[in-house]
Amino acid sequence: MVTRIPDGVRSAACNAVVDRVDAGTTNASGRLRVYSGPQPASANSAPTGTLLAEVPLALPAFTEASNGVATLLGVPLTTDGLEAGTAGWFRIVDRDVVTVLDGSAGTAGTQLILNTATISPGVTVQINSGTITMPGSEP
Repeated sequence: MVTRIPDGVRSAACNAVVDRVDAGTTNASGRLRVYSGPQPASANSAPTGTLLAEVPLALPAFTEASNGVATLLGVPLTTDGLEAGTAGWFRIVDRDVVTVLDGSAGTAGTQLILNTATISPGVTVQINSGTITMPGSEP
């Protein structure tokens, strides 16, 4: 059987996840970190690859979800590259630096869209858009 979730519930689930980005008190906002290499098998795993860039997020960080999709606010976001490498994935941490989620990063066809996947120290990295989507069905 296939599990199916109606749009309203998908949106509520998505909001529950992205609202975690704004949780905490240590920092003024959550952070988005871009790494090289493949994404870890689980968001519970330690980051893999090289930390290429980090940018503070808006507060709140995401729109209210519609049809299970929340969109990153404050874009474009810019920061300077920290290390050299090719972006492969991203991780978002809350204000207390607790992992909330991670996903794919690149210039097209990924959850996080960058101006370039090739990042160098001191060179501007621009985050053009980002979305988090809760699935509507699972086999």
